[in-house]
Amino acid sequence: MSRIGKNPVQIPDGVSVEISGQTVTAKGKLGELSTSLTNDVVLSMNDNKVKVAPREGAARARQMWGMSRTLIQNLVDGVSQGFAKKLLITGVGYRAAIKGKDIVLQLGYSHEVVYTIPEGITIACPDQTTINISGADKQQVGQVAAEIRSYRPPEPYKGKGIRYDGEFIVRKEGKKK
Repeated sequence: MSRIGKNPVQIPDGVSVEISGQTVTAKGKLGELSTSLTNDVVLSMNDNKVKVAPREGAARARQMWGMSRTLIQNLVDGVSQGFAKKLLITGVGYRAAIKGKDIVLQLGYSHEVVYTIPEGITIACPDQTTINISGADKQQVGQVAAEIRSYRPPEPYKGKGIRYDGEFIVRKEGKKK
């Protein structure tokens, strides 16, 4: 019995959800998202709740049950509230700036790193060492944050690099004389 899968997904006001076959589409104030679910789950909708149930007789159906429910919840949350990630830049001379549809990062290399902001994602730099990434699609927000972080991941000696807000970097002691 899936503890996550047995809970129905509540649909808030201002969000409309349509189910056609195994495709779920959610529309809200932040846009429209859709996802295709596996045939191992059965979808049903009544009075602003989407219920997911596994098909009978398949072990894979029980495996996909909770994940399918979470994907639907992420669609609903994305079009109603959106998702956000915050990156922090640490290091002397390390900084970020928005120029048009690009974010320009200076990360200690001999060149600037230019990252083109994809459609559906909003990036803001309130100061030179903070990057706020937001959007409706949770997977896309996380992917963009991971790609930006991969240009200079935090190193363990001085902690220089790009890290997630709240990420703990295990520091090493360094050389001793």
